[in-house]
Amino acid sequence: MIEALRNAWRLPDVRNKLLITGLILVIYQFVAHVPVVGVDPAALERLLDPNTAGSGLIEVLNLLSGGAVANFSILANGVYPYITASIIFQLLVPIVPQLQAIQREPGGQEKIQRYTYYVTIPMAAIQAFGQIQIFNTLLVGTPGEAGTAVSTQIIPGFGTDFLLTISVLATMTAGTMFAVWLGELITEQGIGNGISIIIFAGIVARAPFNFGSLVTQSLRPAFDVGFFIVIVLASVAVMIYIQEGVRRIPVQYGKRVRGRKQYGGASSYIPIRVNPVGMIPLIFSQAVITFPAVLVSFFPDGSVKESITATFGNQQGGLYWTSFFVLTVVFTFFYSEVMIGNQNLAENLQRNGGFIPGIRPGKRTQEYIVQVTRRVTLVGAVFLGIVAVVPGLVDAFNSVLFPGESVSAGVNAATVLPGASLIIVVGVVIDFMRQLEAQLVMRNYEGFMR
Repeated sequence: MIEALRNAWRLPDVRNKLLITGLILVIYQFVAHVPVVGVDPAALERLLDPNTAGSGLIEVLNLLSGGAVANFSILANGVYPYITASIIFQLLVPIVPQLQAIQREPGGQEKIQRYTYYVTIPMAAIQAFGQIQIFNTLLVGTPGEAGTAVSTQIIPGFGTDFLLTISVLATMTAGTMFAVWLGELITEQGIGNGISIIIFAGIVARAPFNFGSLVTQSLRPAFDVGFFIVIVLASVAVMIYIQEGVRRIPVQYGKRVRGRKQYGGASSYIPIRVNPVGMIPLIFSQAVITFPAVLVSFFPDGSVKESITATFGNQQGGLYWTSFFVLTVVFTFFYSEVMIGNQNLAENLQRNGGFIPGIRPGKRTQEYIVQVTRRVTLVGAVFLGIVAVVPGLVDAFNSVLFPGESVSAGVNAATVLPGASLIIVVGVVIDFMRQLEAQLVMRNYEGFMR
């Protein structure tokens, strides 16, 4: 493996791709420390207190922004609006005939991508407004130090000062588009999926701080640190096993005789992965699960608003974890269906003279592939759903081991690297290593993923 990495570094074009990827991540982290105009540092410090109501929501937003929320920088929206816009179009394309026609025509995918960028702009402005309103709501019930004036606004004057409001919304929207552009730049000029790598960098950057909080704030540090190590090792082992699991559908190609030569007759297989969609459903469900708390910020105070903010803002309770599990499973099935549909496997097989033994070519082959995919995906979907709710399971486990202790009294060992974050890290690393492997193999070097 070390020799393979040396070979990768010796290749000028691969080295340039690695340097470009690293440089863009450094630029992102620098910009993530540029605060939005008018932010009150004291209010931001109180908001980031782990004991603050809604700290779970803030951590999720911080995750999706690559750590920018901790500084309330111009990148505080992160890539979340782009993810939301992508979800919207992936939901609309299969059911809107006009969008389906656009996608099938030459250059159609690029046109859909352009529409996604257009929708990202208003989504970014809406999220910026909603995010600020949520933070203001959380600050109302957050006490300050004795003898000091307490601000209940993260940006004093936002909403009343027209020029300040427009400046903040425009700046944060531009920050989102800049983050998306950096991600696309990594995809085109670097190695790996740029959006995923930006989220990965944010998770890794926050991990040492979260581990320090676990050690210093835990009621039982030795137990929680040991539990954290066990969770990480077990999770990584199972994740790699599931990620690499494949169901092979046999394919036979018919023989064709032309003159004295015989063509075809070979056998192959279609690899159907247990988890064909990687960490995408977790990113989507992580983004969507924050939407109720964002949405209610636009409504007046009341019992419904407080209940939704307490559930989806604090990331606690059976409703939150059940919703997270269901969303992850649904997105896994949905995304795998979209992927299989876009590949047109049955049509491609028939065009190339291939068939699945015992299955009629054409529509019956497509139905068979979808049926097998759904069965295999069920395992991957349930696995991703369980991974997503690991912190909730750890809370339940702690409540059994330490009865009478409230969920918020101790630090959860699974929140240092939550299941969703961990599978994103594992998925991004595996994808990155695969792409690096492909670069080496393409240049006749021996790879390292055997």
